[in-house]
This record gives sequence, C-alpha cells and structure tokens, in this order.
Amino acid sequence: MLGMFKDTPVIGKANALIQRPPQDIFDFVGANFLTNYPRWSPEVVELKPLTDGPVKVGTMCHQVRVDQGRRSESTFKVMAFQPGQRICFEGVSNPYRCDYVFEPSNPPSASRITFTFELHSLEMFMRPFEKLIRIAVQEGAEKTVRSIKKLVEAEIADVPNRT
Repeated sequence: MLGMFKDTPVIGKANALIQRPPQDIFDFVGANFLTNYPRWSPEVVELKPLTDGPVKVGTMCHQVRVDQGRRSESTFKVMAFQPGQRICFEGVSNPYRCDYVFEPSNPPSASRITFTFELHSLEMFMRPFEKLIRIAVQEGAEKTVRSIKKLVEAEIADVPNRT
C-alpha cells in the first residue's frame, strides 16, 4: 500500500456572516446535525447514526453521498463538540476532516461561521485530477456556508423557543 496516497492535503475553507448568535448556528449545525446536515448538503442521500443519544464527542455516523454523479460512503466521528463554538468531524473510513467554527461578531446578533474541509490524502488514481479536486473542494466549502446561512437566517428566526 505504500506509495498509493499523496500526503499533500486538499483544503477548502470558507466563511460567512450570519445574522444569528453563535449558539443558534451551533444548535442548527451541531446539536441538530442528524436532521439538518442533509438539508444544507443535499448530496447526502443517506445518514445513519451508529451510536445512540444526542450528537457529542464520540458520536459516529455513516453517510452515503452522491457528489457530481459519484456515489461514496464513509463513516465519520465527532472529534470536537463545543456548544456555541465548534463541531469537528473526522473520517474513520476515509482520511478527511470537516470543521465548523462559530464566532461572535459585531453586532452581537450576528456571528461568523468558518467551515474547513480537509482531504488528508489523494489516492494515486486521483492525482492527475488534483487541480480539479482542489477547485471542487473549495467550491463545496463555499456552497456549504452559503446553504447554512440561508437556512439558519430563514428558519431559526421564526422559531421562538428551540431545544
């Protein structure tokens, strides 16, 4: 297997200002991840928790995605769960990381979300397409924050008391 992967990570990073406090955005992305992830990422055609209980550090999930016509499956684990601040997932079956960071902004009714997707290595057969993969990963990161912003600003504002 040695030499089958390239060690240069492919990273996409994007951020957006959302007109909601950090805790509201964290609740949407983190606490309600199992419900909302397929909504902001429609490429997710199946999402199953592999552990019981609410989302927290150690929670594991299995997903099936169809990205640009390509079907993929992966298992991932919650590595960080800091209410109002951050949630981070790492691939167990594939070498990737998704990190969502929520920061207060000015005015206090707004927050900045920063999303980073890292593909830790590329398989040998993917190396000729590295430039295209980098572009797709960056565009995917930008699409992710736009989708979360749109959903959070449109829906959370209408819900007076969330749990």
